[in-house]
Amino acid sequence: MAVARRTVIIDGDPGVDDAVALLLAFASPELDIAAITTVAGNVPAVLTARNARVIRRIAGREDVPVHAGCVHPVMRDPVKADHFHGPSGLGDLPVDDPGAPLAPGHAVDALIEVVMGRPPRAVDMAVMGPMTNLALAIRLQPALAGRLGTVAVMGGARSEGGNITATAEYNIHADPHAADIVLRSGVRPVLLGLDCTHQVRATEARIGDLEALGTPSALAAASLLRFSNRIERAVGGGEAAPLHDPCTVAYLLAPELFETRPCRIDVETASPMTLGCTAVEFRAEPAQVNALWAVKADAEGVFALLTERLGAS
Repeated sequence: MAVARRTVIIDGDPGVDDAVALLLAFASPELDIAAITTVAGNVPAVLTARNARVIRRIAGREDVPVHAGCVHPVMRDPVKADHFHGPSGLGDLPVDDPGAPLAPGHAVDALIEVVMGRPPRAVDMAVMGPMTNLALAIRLQPALAGRLGTVAVMGGARSEGGNITATAEYNIHADPHAADIVLRSGVRPVLLGLDCTHQVRATEARIGDLEALGTPSALAAASLLRFSNRIERAVGGGEAAPLHDPCTVAYLLAPELFETRPCRIDVETASPMTLGCTAVEFRAEPAQVNALWAVKADAEGVFALLTERLGAS
Protein backbone atom coordinates (compact mmCIF):
# COMPACT_ATOMS: atom_id res chain seq x y z
CA MET A 1 0.00 0.00 0.00
CA ALA A 2 1.43 3.37 -1.03
CA VAL A 3 2.25 5.86 1.71
CA ALA A 4 0.44 9.20 1.41
CA ARG A 5 3.12 11.85 1.09
CA ARG A 6 3.18 15.52 2.01
CA THR A 7 5.55 18.05 0.50
CA VAL A 8 7.80 19.75 3.05
CA ILE A 9 10.64 22.26 3.20
CA ILE A 10 13.05 21.91 6.11
CA ASP A 11 14.76 25.15 7.08
CA GLY A 12 17.45 25.18 9.74
CA ASP A 13 20.94 25.86 11.02
CA PRO A 14 22.48 22.40 11.69
CA GLY A 15 23.40 22.16 14.65
CA VAL A 16 23.36 18.97 16.70
CA ASP A 17 19.62 18.72 17.29
CA ASP A 18 18.86 20.02 13.78
CA ALA A 19 20.93 17.11 12.49
CA VAL A 20 18.83 14.59 14.45
CA ALA A 21 15.71 16.25 13.05
CA LEU A 22 17.06 15.91 9.51
CA LEU A 23 17.80 12.23 10.09
CA LEU A 24 14.20 11.72 11.24
CA ALA A 25 12.84 13.56 8.21
CA PHE A 26 15.05 11.69 5.75
CA ALA A 27 13.87 8.38 7.24
CA SER A 28 10.15 9.20 7.03
CA PRO A 29 8.50 8.06 3.78
CA GLU A 30 5.49 10.32 4.37
CA LEU A 31 7.64 13.39 3.74
CA ASP A 32 8.42 14.46 0.21
CA ILE A 33 11.29 16.80 1.05
CA ALA A 34 11.28 19.39 -1.71
CA ALA A 35 14.26 21.28 -0.28
CA ILE A 36 16.54 21.70 2.68
CA THR A 37 17.24 25.40 3.18
CA THR A 38 20.02 26.46 5.53
CA VAL A 39 20.68 29.65 7.44
CA ALA A 40 23.32 31.13 9.72
CA GLY A 41 22.62 30.43 13.36
CA ASN A 42 24.19 27.83 15.61
CA VAL A 43 27.31 28.11 13.47
CA PRO A 44 28.08 30.34 10.44
CA ALA A 45 26.17 29.82 7.20
CA VAL A 46 29.04 28.10 5.39
CA LEU A 47 29.04 25.40 8.08
CA THR A 48 25.27 24.95 8.29
CA ALA A 49 25.15 24.39 4.52
CA ARG A 50 27.96 21.85 4.77
CA ASN A 51 26.44 20.12 7.80
CA ALA A 52 23.10 19.60 6.08
CA ARG A 53 24.94 17.83 3.26
CA VAL A 54 26.95 15.71 5.73
CA ILE A 55 23.72 14.50 7.32
CA ARG A 56 22.16 13.97 3.88
CA ARG A 57 25.07 11.73 2.94
CA ILE A 58 24.79 9.68 6.15
CA ALA A 59 21.09 9.18 5.46
CA GLY A 60 21.74 8.18 1.85
CA ARG A 61 19.39 10.90 0.61
CA GLU A 62 21.48 12.84 -1.86
CA ASP A 63 18.37 13.14 -4.00
CA VAL A 64 17.20 15.98 -1.74
CA PRO A 65 18.49 19.44 -2.76
CA VAL A 66 20.22 21.61 -0.15
CA HIS A 67 20.13 25.37 -0.75
CA ALA A 68 22.35 27.71 1.23
CA GLY A 69 20.57 30.75 2.61
CA CYS A 70 21.03 33.91 4.63
CA VAL A 71 24.41 34.55 6.21
CA HIS A 72 23.24 37.33 8.53
CA PRO A 73 20.10 38.15 10.55
CA VAL A 74 17.64 40.74 9.22
CA MET A 75 18.91 43.56 11.45
CA ARG A 76 21.02 42.43 14.41
CA ASP A 77 24.57 41.10 14.61
CA PRO A 78 24.97 37.31 14.33
CA VAL A 79 24.72 35.26 17.51
CA LYS A 80 26.45 31.87 17.38
CA ALA A 81 25.78 28.94 19.68
CA ASP A 82 28.81 26.78 18.91
CA HIS A 83 29.43 26.33 22.65
CA PHE A 84 26.36 24.06 22.55
CA HIS A 85 27.13 22.40 19.20
CA GLY A 86 30.93 22.24 18.94
CA PRO A 87 33.16 24.12 16.47
CA SER A 88 31.86 22.11 13.50
CA GLY A 89 28.25 22.33 14.62
CA LEU A 90 27.95 18.54 14.71
CA GLY A 91 29.45 17.74 18.10
CA ASP A 92 31.74 14.70 17.97
CA LEU A 93 30.41 13.46 14.64
CA PRO A 94 33.19 13.07 12.07
CA VAL A 95 32.83 15.73 9.40
CA ASP A 96 34.11 14.40 6.10
CA ASP A 97 33.25 14.97 2.45
CA PRO A 98 29.57 15.90 2.34
CA GLY A 99 29.16 14.34 -1.07
CA ALA A 100 26.80 16.00 -3.53
CA PRO A 101 27.22 19.76 -3.84
CA LEU A 102 24.79 22.49 -2.91
CA ALA A 103 21.86 23.02 -5.23
CA PRO A 104 22.07 26.21 -7.30
CA GLY A 105 20.16 29.24 -6.16
CA HIS A 106 19.63 30.98 -2.83
CA ALA A 107 17.49 29.31 -0.17
CA VAL A 108 15.01 32.22 -0.15
CA ASP A 109 14.45 31.89 -3.90
CA ALA A 110 14.08 28.11 -3.59
CA LEU A 111 11.53 28.53 -0.81
CA ILE A 112 9.45 30.92 -2.92
CA GLU A 113 9.68 28.69 -5.99
CA VAL A 114 8.56 25.56 -4.14
CA VAL A 115 5.64 27.19 -2.33
CA MET A 116 4.36 29.39 -5.14
CA GLY A 117 4.72 26.60 -7.70
CA ARG A 118 2.27 24.31 -5.89
CA PRO A 119 -1.39 24.67 -4.90
CA PRO A 120 -2.25 26.67 -1.77
CA ARG A 121 -1.56 24.83 1.50
CA ALA A 122 0.26 22.05 -0.36
CA VAL A 123 3.68 22.74 1.21
CA ASP A 124 4.46 22.37 4.92
CA MET A 125 7.57 23.64 6.67
CA ALA A 126 9.73 22.66 9.60
CA VAL A 127 11.68 25.73 10.75
CA MET A 128 14.48 24.75 13.12
CA GLY A 129 16.67 27.85 13.29
CA PRO A 130 16.36 31.63 13.06
CA MET A 131 13.45 32.54 10.76
CA THR A 132 15.58 34.72 8.48
CA ASN A 133 14.99 32.78 5.25
CA LEU A 134 11.22 32.57 5.74
CA ALA A 135 10.92 36.24 6.72
CA LEU A 136 12.80 37.42 3.63
CA ALA A 137 10.78 35.09 1.40
CA ILE A 138 7.60 36.67 2.78
CA ARG A 139 8.99 40.17 2.24
CA LEU A 140 9.86 39.32 -1.37
CA GLN A 141 6.60 37.45 -2.03
CA PRO A 142 3.90 38.43 0.50
CA ALA A 143 1.39 35.99 -1.01
CA LEU A 144 3.59 33.13 0.20
CA ALA A 145 2.31 33.54 3.77
CA GLY A 146 -1.21 32.58 2.73
CA ARG A 147 -0.10 29.62 0.62
CA LEU A 148 1.92 27.72 3.22
CA GLY A 149 0.40 24.72 4.93
CA THR A 150 1.47 23.69 8.42
CA VAL A 151 4.55 25.59 9.62
CA ALA A 152 6.13 23.92 12.65
CA VAL A 153 8.68 26.21 14.29
CA MET A 154 11.14 25.42 17.07
CA GLY A 155 11.28 28.69 18.91
CA GLY A 156 10.24 30.74 21.88
CA ALA A 157 9.85 30.38 25.61
CA ARG A 158 7.19 31.27 28.15
CA SER A 159 6.98 29.43 31.48
CA GLU A 160 10.43 27.82 31.08
CA GLY A 161 12.31 31.08 30.65
CA GLY A 162 15.03 31.51 28.05
CA ASN A 163 18.08 29.42 27.19
CA ILE A 164 20.24 32.17 25.69
CA THR A 165 19.11 35.03 27.96
CA ALA A 166 16.84 35.05 30.99
CA THR A 167 13.79 35.59 28.78
CA ALA A 168 14.68 34.53 25.23
CA GLU A 169 15.06 31.22 23.44
CA TYR A 170 18.04 31.07 21.05
CA ASN A 171 16.30 30.78 17.65
CA ILE A 172 14.08 33.79 18.29
CA HIS A 173 16.87 35.80 19.96
CA ALA A 174 19.22 35.15 17.04
CA ASP A 175 16.84 36.95 14.65
CA PRO A 176 13.92 38.52 16.52
CA HIS A 177 13.04 40.82 13.63
CA ALA A 178 12.60 37.83 11.32
CA ALA A 179 10.34 36.13 13.86
CA ASP A 180 8.31 39.34 14.16
CA ILE A 181 7.86 39.50 10.38
CA VAL A 182 6.66 35.89 10.22
CA LEU A 183 4.25 36.23 13.15
CA ARG A 184 2.71 39.36 11.63
CA SER A 185 2.45 37.86 8.13
CA GLY A 186 -0.61 35.63 8.45
CA VAL A 187 1.33 32.35 8.42
CA ARG A 188 -0.06 31.28 11.84
CA PRO A 189 2.68 28.82 12.76
CA VAL A 190 2.81 26.17 15.46
CA LEU A 191 5.57 27.13 17.89
CA LEU A 192 7.26 24.29 19.73
CA GLY A 193 9.20 26.30 22.27
CA LEU A 194 11.13 25.43 25.38
CA ASP A 195 7.91 24.88 27.35
CA CYS A 196 7.38 21.85 25.10
CA THR A 197 10.86 20.70 24.11
CA HIS A 198 12.16 20.65 27.67
CA GLN A 199 9.71 17.79 28.26
CA VAL A 200 11.48 15.63 25.62
CA ARG A 201 14.80 14.51 27.09
CA ALA A 202 17.54 12.34 25.60
CA THR A 203 17.99 9.95 28.52
CA GLU A 204 20.77 7.38 28.47
CA ALA A 205 18.19 4.61 28.02
CA ARG A 206 16.72 6.32 24.96
CA ILE A 207 20.16 6.91 23.44
CA GLY A 208 21.02 3.27 24.14
CA ASP A 209 17.91 2.19 22.22
CA LEU A 210 19.16 4.17 19.22
CA GLU A 211 22.66 2.71 19.44
CA ALA A 212 21.25 -0.82 19.57
CA LEU A 213 19.64 -0.30 16.17
CA GLY A 214 23.08 -0.18 14.53
CA THR A 215 22.00 1.70 11.40
CA PRO A 216 24.15 4.60 10.14
CA SER A 217 21.43 7.14 10.92
CA ALA A 218 20.73 5.74 14.39
CA LEU A 219 24.41 5.64 15.31
CA ALA A 220 24.88 9.21 14.08
CA ALA A 221 21.87 10.37 16.12
CA ALA A 222 23.18 8.59 19.22
CA SER A 223 26.59 10.28 18.84
CA LEU A 224 24.95 13.69 18.45
CA LEU A 225 22.74 13.19 21.51
CA ARG A 226 25.61 11.94 23.67
CA PHE A 227 27.49 15.12 22.81
CA SER A 228 24.41 17.17 23.78
CA ASN A 229 24.21 15.37 27.11
CA ARG A 230 27.86 16.09 27.83
CA ILE A 231 27.24 19.79 27.16
CA GLU A 232 24.05 19.69 29.21
CA ARG A 233 25.98 18.37 32.20
CA ALA A 234 28.77 20.92 31.77
CA VAL A 235 26.69 24.00 30.95
CA GLY A 236 23.08 23.34 31.85
CA GLY A 237 23.58 21.40 35.04
CA GLY A 238 21.27 18.59 33.95
CA GLU A 239 21.78 15.01 32.83
CA ALA A 240 19.61 14.61 29.72
CA ALA A 241 19.53 17.28 27.02
CA PRO A 242 16.23 18.46 25.53
CA LEU A 243 15.37 17.26 22.04
CA HIS A 244 14.47 20.66 20.57
CA ASP A 245 14.45 20.67 16.77
CA PRO A 246 13.27 17.10 16.11
CA CYS A 247 9.96 18.12 17.69
CA THR A 248 9.17 20.12 14.54
CA VAL A 249 9.46 17.07 12.29
CA ALA A 250 7.69 14.90 14.86
CA TYR A 251 4.82 17.40 14.85
CA LEU A 252 4.47 17.18 11.07
CA LEU A 253 4.48 13.39 11.28
CA ALA A 254 2.34 12.90 14.40
CA PRO A 255 0.69 16.09 15.72
CA GLU A 256 -1.25 13.98 18.22
CA LEU A 257 1.98 13.71 20.24
CA PHE A 258 1.64 17.38 21.17
CA GLU A 259 -0.94 19.52 22.92
CA THR A 260 -1.27 23.07 21.59
CA ARG A 261 -3.25 26.17 22.48
CA PRO A 262 -4.22 29.11 20.26
CA CYS A 263 -2.60 32.36 21.31
CA ARG A 264 -1.22 35.72 20.36
CA ILE A 265 2.58 35.86 20.20
CA ASP A 266 4.52 39.10 19.98
CA VAL A 267 8.32 39.27 19.82
CA GLU A 268 10.38 41.89 21.63
CA THR A 269 12.59 43.66 19.09
CA ALA A 270 13.41 46.95 20.84
CA SER A 271 14.68 46.22 24.34
CA PRO A 272 18.34 45.14 24.60
CA MET A 273 17.55 43.44 27.92
CA THR A 274 14.66 41.29 26.65
CA LEU A 275 15.46 41.09 22.92
CA GLY A 276 13.80 38.02 21.41
CA CYS A 277 11.40 37.44 24.30
CA THR A 278 8.16 35.84 23.14
CA ALA A 279 5.06 37.32 24.83
CA VAL A 280 2.54 34.47 24.63
CA GLU A 281 -1.04 35.51 25.41
CA PHE A 282 -3.66 32.77 25.69
CA ARG A 283 -6.40 35.29 26.51
CA ALA A 284 -6.26 36.95 23.09
CA GLU A 285 -9.47 37.57 21.18
CA PRO A 286 -9.95 35.20 18.22
CA ALA A 287 -9.14 37.98 15.75
CA GLN A 288 -5.81 38.57 17.49
CA VAL A 289 -4.65 34.92 17.50
CA ASN A 290 -1.62 34.43 15.26
CA ALA A 291 -0.16 31.08 16.34
CA LEU A 292 -0.53 27.81 18.17
CA TRP A 293 1.72 27.29 21.20
CA ALA A 294 2.79 23.80 22.26
CA VAL A 295 2.22 23.25 25.97
CA LYS A 296 2.75 19.51 26.23
CA ALA A 297 4.71 16.76 24.46
CA ASP A 298 4.53 12.98 24.67
CA ALA A 299 8.24 12.33 25.17
CA GLU A 300 7.91 8.55 24.95
CA GLY A 301 5.96 8.91 21.73
CA VAL A 302 8.50 11.24 20.16
CA PHE A 303 11.40 8.91 20.96
CA ALA A 304 9.42 5.87 19.84
CA LEU A 305 8.87 7.59 16.49
CA LEU A 306 12.54 8.52 16.19
CA THR A 307 13.67 5.00 17.08
CA GLU A 308 11.25 3.34 14.69
CA ARG A 309 12.28 5.50 11.74
CA LEU A 310 16.04 5.41 12.32
CA GLY A 311 15.93 1.65 12.77
CA ALA A 312 15.04 1.31 9.13
CA SER A 313 17.61 3.73 7.70
